[in-house]
Amino acid sequence: MQHRIVVLGAGYTGATAAGRLARRLHREDVALTLVNAEPDFVERVRMHQLASGQDLAPRPLGEMFAGTGVTLKQGKVTALDVDRRTVTVAALGADGTGEPREEELEYDTLVYALGSGWNDQGVPGTAEHAHEIAGRPGALRLRERLAGLAAGEPVVVVGGGLTGVEAATEIAEARPDLDVALAARGGLGDWLSARGARHLRKVFDRLGITAHEHTAVTAVEADRVTTADGTTLPAAVTVWTTGFAVHPIAQATTLDVTGTGLIVVDRTMRSVSHPDVYAIGDAALVRGPADKPLRMSCASGIPTAWQAADSIAARLTGGKLPDVPLRYFNQCVSLGRRDGLIQYVTADDRAVRAALTGRFAALYKELVCKGAAWGVAHPTVLPVRRRRVVREAVVPEGSPVRAAA
Repeated sequence: MQHRIVVLGAGYTGATAAGRLARRLHREDVALTLVNAEPDFVERVRMHQLASGQDLAPRPLGEMFAGTGVTLKQGKVTALDVDRRTVTVAALGADGTGEPREEELEYDTLVYALGSGWNDQGVPGTAEHAHEIAGRPGALRLRERLAGLAAGEPVVVVGGGLTGVEAATEIAEARPDLDVALAARGGLGDWLSARGARHLRKVFDRLGITAHEHTAVTAVEADRVTTADGTTLPAAVTVWTTGFAVHPIAQATTLDVTGTGLIVVDRTMRSVSHPDVYAIGDAALVRGPADKPLRMSCASGIPTAWQAADSIAARLTGGKLPDVPLRYFNQCVSLGRRDGLIQYVTADDRAVRAALTGRFAALYKELVCKGAAWGVAHPTVLPVRRRRVVREAVVPEGSPVRAAA
């Protein structure tokens, strides 16, 4: 009987995990199913480009996983029962059309990679009036809205982190006729080294972006935002990039989760409460060097996908569990299409003095993005010895889930 592995979500982490499992396990031994709401793989790290009017190459999941042994199921996950080991999916037809119908999938091993979406942080008016670029639908809505703006109209990007900086610079470069501003709770680039922060300010000056530093936005209206000190900033468009919130499904289960819904996992990405569930990427509470939680990012997500896939394969084939430290090397920031910033960091993500800037940094970032997408789009191209399943995953004594028969 085949061991049933279901992967929820085909973003960077889910697609990577599914492809890696397909490379490591014999097809006769496992049934691999990848569930995703959209028919295409979405390069989330490029959503600021899509929003600013650039076209991205389509990457149909059906083509990416053709011939790999991975079964694709397009549909939205509506329920998860980790005690019965079932997932309920509002699935579309084989061609991705028709009315969704609920379907229940059973699993022996689950890889939870549903990721995260935007977080309005409860600020009044944000859900009604702000735009987000956490996914393709939001980026396309923002793209349409920006295209309809006349010269001189104001755009305010709220959030001074990586997403906010990339969005502000991309919009300002693509539409130099707009009045682009960024509102940051802290100082502009205060998470960078001195050299990195200087370069960021130089780029903002060149692109004509106004930085409102140490500014907390407390309300959003259709044509303005209000800050904590009562100041109003005109905004024909508000782009909200202050953080991400995880998919809510996990909190509705008996999984051990944090107050914000992150699934608590061990070093192999396995749930501490349900050993047949693995969580990766933005969905998991993963601790790195100095016991610090990894930040939500592609840089964190893909290594956790590798770790989970290799751990599942090892447990099923009697191999050695991976013990690869999860750490950071740099932060790659695009500042429009012709400029960039590569901030080198410590293993626990603190900026060091060294930073790469300018066109070469932009090329570096582009190569990183292309490399990540290539790896997802070619899941089984790299030669790896597939191993046979020799035993089922070991379930520790006292687990609420029995071992698969």
